[in-house]
Formats: sequence, structure tokens, C-alpha cells
Amino acid sequence: MLLADMGAEVIKIELPGPGDDSRGWGPPFVGSESAFYLSINRNKKSIALDLKQAEARAIALRLISGADIVVEGNRPGVMKRLGLDYESVGKQNPALIYCSISAFGQTGPYAEKAGYDQVLQGYGGIMGLTGEPDGRPLKVGVSITDLTTGMFAVIGIMTALYHRQQSGRGQYIDAAMLDGQVSWLTYQAQRYWASGKIPARSGAGHGLIVPYQAIETSDGFINIAVGNEHLWQSFVKVMGLDHLRDDARFATNPDRVDNRAGLLAIIEPIFKAQPSGYWIELFDKAGIPCGPIYTVDQVVTDPQVLARDMVTQVTHPAYGTINMLGFPIKFSETPACSPSAPPTMGEHTEEVLKSLGIADAEIQLLRDKKVIN
Repeated sequence: MLLADMGAEVIKIELPGPGDDSRGWGPPFVGSESAFYLSINRNKKSIALDLKQAEARAIALRLISGADIVVEGNRPGVMKRLGLDYESVGKQNPALIYCSISAFGQTGPYAEKAGYDQVLQGYGGIMGLTGEPDGRPLKVGVSITDLTTGMFAVIGIMTALYHRQQSGRGQYIDAAMLDGQVSWLTYQAQRYWASGKIPARSGAGHGLIVPYQAIETSDGFINIAVGNEHLWQSFVKVMGLDHLRDDARFATNPDRVDNRAGLLAIIEPIFKAQPSGYWIELFDKAGIPCGPIYTVDQVVTDPQVLARDMVTQVTHPAYGTINMLGFPIKFSETPACSPSAPPTMGEHTEEVLKSLGIADAEIQLLRDKKVIN
């Protein structure tokens, strides 16, 4: 989807009949399409091919022979059994960039193990760091492993495109969901190596900065982020806690981390005495990073989100106008494409086959044999 947003022609190959699994991940649905599917399939074309049949594989090979990039998300070994792996197709298209996305990667003892986002949030340590200290591990509220891996795949593909521009050669990219999650451990892994201590879940706070967390007000919660000593000085002034400047327990951030409970015991009752809006206005005037904790409906109606074109609309061929999220990168010379609706299953099969020079009679024969849909 990100590549399509930036102008690539993306042809999505789906299995005739059920199509992409995510089409059924609901409710809610818009007509027959799940909200999940709609959220990640804009700007694509859909062609329904049963790759278990030789005629379908021949069509896929014709598509690949003229493609810049192939992205596949099967378990390792599946594409090789179909004769559509990089070693096979790269011979006919040496400039091809071929990206395989899998749960655990193409190598290693877990390579053929199945995995979804939920499983990989556990393997990658993200769930082990998320949740209250005395509570159960929690998954992140979006499919962060899927999204992370897609972003890393795009980075790899763009790098490979640049390399091809210099050398004329394509290459193979192995993008693993596990690798992406492990790379996101960043300072948490470094904390462990530096101290020998396993980082604990820290709820809505930060393990290394205090105060830097969600905090309760009289009518809800807000986030505060006192990320340096200058902000700490501003914070105590705004809060009317100037006496804390001379309190050795809170003199520096390491001191505040060591004495987290004592500091929170002082500031939490103060925050609870006023509503969220009061504190956000006060902190904004003082230049202290803060903000509300929005629900989704509040996010998609926020004036800054709207000003940044992060909410847009597309016209779906079956269901009319539907809302979509916008593209998050703003280019001065090559803006993102105006979005087109996520395709219905097999919507572009005939169009794509005709672009390959396949005649109407042959298309009908393939349809009758259930090679295509």
C-alpha cells in the first residue's frame, strides 16, 4: 500500500473464492468487505489467480517478467514449490527486486514456523514490555508487527531500487516479522546489556524518564513528557512546586527515576484537582510537551490531523464514498497519489490479463476452468 501511495502500480494476486484472508476479518464490514481489509488495500489492483494450477503460474510468470518488484508473504518454501521463487524467476528478469515477508525469516530454526502479529509481539519482546507492572502482558492496540515489517520491507525495496539504478541488478530481500520487532527493542535491549536486569513493564510510564507518562486528572487522563532538566524546572514552576528544586530526591532525572513513587505521590493529587483541559492549556503556555489521550473518533476529527490531510475519502465501486487514512509523508515534488478504493476480489483480473495480450476467448476459458475469477 505504501508503494502504491507513492505511485507504484501494484497488482495483488489473490486466491479465487475467499481471496485475501483479511477480507473476512470482522465485523465490522462495509457491505461484504471487512474494515480491516479496506484499511490496508487502497490503490491496488486485484487479480484472482489459483497458483496451484499451471495456467495461473504461467500468467504469474508473465507478470513477473515485466515487473520491477515482487512481494510475497507465504511461508518459506511455498514459492519454490510453485516455481515462483527468486532463484527461478530472477533468471528471466535479472533486474527484479524480490521481497519475501515471513514470520521468522528464510533461515534459522524457526524458519518454517507459522506466525501472526499476535504471536510475534510475544516473540519479539514487545508484549513483555507492555502492560502494568503487576498485570498481564498486553499486545499493542494495532498490528504493530505487521506494520513494522511492511515499513522495513519498503525501506529494503527502496534501497534495492537505488542499488539497481547504480548497478542494473536486482536482488532478494528477506524481511522477517521477528527481526523487525527485535530491532524495535532499541534502548530496552541496551538497558539489559548494560545492567544485567530485565526491563519490567512500566504501564503508562517510561522506564528511564520521570515524569513522562499518562496521569489522571479530574475528568480523565493526559500525557506529560518532562524529557530534560530545563523542562523539569518549568514543570515544578507551573505546578507550584518550587520547593522540589532543592529536594535531592528529584535533583536529576536519574534521581527522579530512583524515586519515582515518591514524586508521583506528590504530583498525582495535584493533577486530579483540575480537568485535563486546564493542565493542557497551562503546559502548552509553558512549552512543556503534553496532550490528551484520544479515542479513535477524537483522532480522526482533530483539526491538526485534518489539516495534515490524514483523513481522506475514496469512491468505492460498490459502496460509495468511504473514509480512508491519508499518506503520512509529505513530498514537495512528488506528492502521494490521490487514493483509489481498495479493490473488490478479482476486480482487475480481466484488465490485467488483457494488458498481457491474452484474448477474450482465452480469458473466458481460464474462467471456466476456475484458474481465474
